[in-house]
Amino acid sequence: MATPLTDQEKRKQISIRGIVGVENVAELKKGFNRHLHFTLVKDRNVATPRDYYFALSHTVRDHLVGRWIRTQQFCYEADPKRVYYLSLEFYMGRTLQNTMINLGLQNACDEAIYQLGLDMEDLEEMEEDAGLGNGGLGRLAACFLDSMATLGLAAYGYGIRYEYGIFNQKIKDGWQVEEADDWLRYGNPWEKARPEFMLPVHFYGRVEEEEGKEPKWVDTQVVLAMPYDTPIPGYMNNTVNTMRLWSARAPNDFNLRDFNVGDYIQAVLDRNLAENISRVLYPNDNFFEGKELRLKQEYFVVAATLQDVIRRFKTSKRNTSGPLSFDSFPDKVAIQLNDTHPAMAIPELMRIFVDIEKLDWDTAWDITKRTFAYTNHTVLPEALERWPVDLMEKLLPRHLQIIYKINLIHLNHIASLFPEDMDRIRRMSLIEEGGGKRVNMAHLCIVGSHKVNGVAKIHSDIIKRDVFQDFSELEPEKFQNKTNGITPRRWLLLCNPGLADLIAEAIGEEYVKDLTQLQKLNDLVDDEAFIRDVAKVKQDNKLKFAHYLEKIYKVDINPASMFDVHVKRIHEYKRQLLNCLHVITMYNRIKSHPTKPFIPRTVIIGGKAAPGYHMAKMIIKLITSVADVVNNDPVIGRKLKVIFLENYRVSLAEKVIPATDLSEQISTAGTEASGTGNMKFMLNGALTIGTMDGANVEMAEEAGEENLFIFGMRVNDVAELDKKGYNALQYYENLSELKRAINQIKSGYFSPKQPEMFSDIINMLFHHDRFKVFADYESYVKCQDRVSALYKDQREWTRVVIKNIAASGKFSSDRTITEYATEIWGVEPTDLKIPPPGEPREALEETARSLRKT
Repeated sequence: MATPLTDQEKRKQISIRGIVGVENVAELKKGFNRHLHFTLVKDRNVATPRDYYFALSHTVRDHLVGRWIRTQQFCYEADPKRVYYLSLEFYMGRTLQNTMINLGLQNACDEAIYQLGLDMEDLEEMEEDAGLGNGGLGRLAACFLDSMATLGLAAYGYGIRYEYGIFNQKIKDGWQVEEADDWLRYGNPWEKARPEFMLPVHFYGRVEEEEGKEPKWVDTQVVLAMPYDTPIPGYMNNTVNTMRLWSARAPNDFNLRDFNVGDYIQAVLDRNLAENISRVLYPNDNFFEGKELRLKQEYFVVAATLQDVIRRFKTSKRNTSGPLSFDSFPDKVAIQLNDTHPAMAIPELMRIFVDIEKLDWDTAWDITKRTFAYTNHTVLPEALERWPVDLMEKLLPRHLQIIYKINLIHLNHIASLFPEDMDRIRRMSLIEEGGGKRVNMAHLCIVGSHKVNGVAKIHSDIIKRDVFQDFSELEPEKFQNKTNGITPRRWLLLCNPGLADLIAEAIGEEYVKDLTQLQKLNDLVDDEAFIRDVAKVKQDNKLKFAHYLEKIYKVDINPASMFDVHVKRIHEYKRQLLNCLHVITMYNRIKSHPTKPFIPRTVIIGGKAAPGYHMAKMIIKLITSVADVVNNDPVIGRKLKVIFLENYRVSLAEKVIPATDLSEQISTAGTEASGTGNMKFMLNGALTIGTMDGANVEMAEEAGEENLFIFGMRVNDVAELDKKGYNALQYYENLSELKRAINQIKSGYFSPKQPEMFSDIINMLFHHDRFKVFADYESYVKCQDRVSALYKDQREWTRVVIKNIAASGKFSSDRTITEYATEIWGVEPTDLKIPPPGEPREALEETARSLRKT
């Protein structure tokens, strides 16, 4: 039985989750019943839980629509500079609860659903995750959309409406098995199709060149891009922005030449070839796969988007009232390229300006450069996109010509500065020779943008110093850092309401829009009542998650154990293997000294492996095999449990992160661009064990290195080791616990039926381990001993947790987006509140005027 809330607790809950007015609740119930009846055509006798989810979603969406239209009217009146965020991935997760929170409707909806005799959590669980992303890059895009709306920017997300998102992962006999993610099967209540804005996209064909005339791209195949709009509400400010995702459609005359020879059926079936473009998300994270369909996707999204951007520019208030000039284009349009995936936007905008709008080349290039900015997300060489020239020539012949011309002018410029330095000219070319000509998409993005940024301070330094050194020497002012962030709405209010309320009670609720206010919690580091409350919230979250794990995995979880969590894509550089070796080491220690005191742990590892990534799949099999041995050994009992979390995704992250004690961020220094999971854990009261990599460096700066568990080589140590030569055998011979763990894997201790099963992993670790697992093993295990020692003293552990939460303000995506806005896009965030739909049009125009003045 839950303890009743005090009046003060009720007040706090109300303020942070909206007001429960009697009229509000009655109106929501009425809307719910209306949608159940008229939209879903059901009554309470035959309705399923999914029907109830849809009825509630439509009811909540009703509250968005007026604000959504209002926002568009406001943007037309104020005519601000618009920001377009182009990304091939938007990892949105679920929408219902996030929308209720941002509109201040959560409490009223909870009450209405309760009065209707239904369970809110059951309804929320019916929603499919919109898994239109692989991991960090796609989830970052989703957090950014939330922040752009909350900061009142006129911003649009543009991407692809994949019919199938990131695959669902099943674990069968310890192996990953992929299943298609048919997320649209039951429909999506949050999107609105806009067939009236359908646009043509061209592929293939040839370029016709006549003396004295501009080249013409002719005989193309046309695919139509159908937009689907999803509303993106800001937090409590009546702004509702738009994410527009394109779906591929065959034109009606598609292949009707076959119809002429009588094969009408085949002509209709062939429409699938065009529509395949938006069928499925490529499930690769930090890996480039040069498939024709992928290049089609990349061009499809930019070609449709740029037509839309130009249409909006031409029909804006100022351009309809006077002669059209593209000179003001960069003052009204900012386009951010989320990695190189939308890089084809650069030659496409040039094609539109030169071929269609008849601008001269130099003017077009000047406008293009001032419009685009590029975010780099990785330094791993296998992740950088390099498209074969012959593929591009076949698919996009005019664009290849444009890229060659951009390159020629660019290389002439380099040659004028460094006439003798042929090597530099070769390094800086957009076209790479050798082993087949390829277009280096990162170079195209750098040359065609006015700003380039990395996503954490250390990553941006590596980009300037190593990866793009030639370019940064040439134009140092072009390169910036924008440390990633996460939205506190989803990653605190939504997923950890207990902690969000506790913080609001302590420092007020303004922190939700200004996360730096969490610094005020430093005053409470020694407050016994606050320490107790923070520990209790964590314990409640752990109990809830333990119950979930026991239900799903049928494993007895000790909720008093330390929850040691490592969730992210499975990749050699993220070093799930290092964690696995530590698990084996702990297992061996307990086996050798069963009566010795041991701080109990539940080690939770989760994440998906790219379907074609053999080593990542072997790593999952090793973890599940070790788990089988550990979890079934009676000597171990409740001291150590290992869970492989199946099908890790946004909605599962929302469950596991608030319950975590220890967050594993253990990539080899210099390989993780930033990470954002590390920030989510920090905000939710987990302590970090990590290397000095990505944003860990800045987290240590903010909280004090002594309040994180930092271990292992730094970037310069890794470089030194590379110079000297990394010898894995040396570490194996010198470290007895490492040797024992490796020998167990090698001998089949964890795979008795197939002793050779993990030979590929062993071979990699000894002979070609780019990420130097053995080199950091000793430091990691010693650091883990420090973790256990601190965990023994729960009061001291919680004090360090409070210091970490207090230091996590920097890692709000609101801060990141404010920096992008002011330092790259040339726009100013605003806390102006758009007048709600009930207010007269004059109020809207008045607010628009005041924005124009600022």
